Amino acid sequence: MSFATIIGVLLGFGLFVGSIILSTENFWVFLNLPSFVMVIGGTFAATFTAYEFRYVLLSLKSLQSVLFINKVTRSILTNEVGRVIRWGYIIQKSGLPGLESDAGKIRHQDRFLGFGIDLVISGYTGQEIREILATTVETTFQRNTVQSDILRAMSSTAPAFGMIGTLVGLIIMLDNMGEDPSKIGPGMAVALITTLYGILFARLVLLPAATKVQQREEILRFRNYLIAEGLALLAERKSPRYIQDKMNAYLDPSIHFSIDRMRKG
Repeated sequence: MSFATIIGVLLGFGLFVGSIILSTENFWVFLNLPSFVMVIGGTFAATFTAYEFRYVLLSLKSLQSVLFINKVTRSILTNEVGRVIRWGYIIQKSGLPGLESDAGKIRHQDRFLGFGIDLVISGYTGQEIREILATTVETTFQRNTVQSDILRAMSSTAPAFGMIGTLVGLIIMLDNMGEDPSKIGPGMAVALITTLYGILFARLVLLPAATKVQQREEILRFRNYLIAEGLALLAERKSPRYIQDKMNAYLDPSIHFSIDRMRKG
């Protein structure tokens, strides 16, 4: 679980609820089922109208995924460099058959890595591998960021339906105003709750989730470019030391891989 995400969500809603409890004894006025239904229902209705059903479902699943820790961490990037360097030594010793044998299981676990290894084994040049894998990286990134785009669109839609709910409440309130003017205050409060729900749903749930999904896809794209460069260097038969220095150039100096430390270990 991503504790930072969970803490952020709980802290955001906790501060909101806590400020209400400290400010008024009538905090139940902030709970209104029709307002909630109008904001949530309207947002989903507009989203399903605007986007294909499959992509909306994927976007909703991505809401759940942000609660879990991102698989591509800084240490993973260092390990990727070390793995490619190890393959460089294997190719020096046993050639491409050695690479094919060593990477057999990994090729089935990681589709991108497996595809890149197949390119190396097939005899493509380093530049050809860079071009093919760059296309793969970018098209994959574009497909996977559709979810964040939909979540971002939902974050723009939710406040709009909150305003629609407010207008509906105001119309009902004004229609009843002649019968009992004392209902203006409570009626106005209920009308404004819908706008409040729309803003909260957008700013505490949808927009942060869209940003995190986008960021994780950018991290994955960076990782894939790092691997693509390493595989291209393997195809060019570069030395493990050169592979180390070239791939480390992509990384923060604090997480550089070191062949010397590996040998000492």
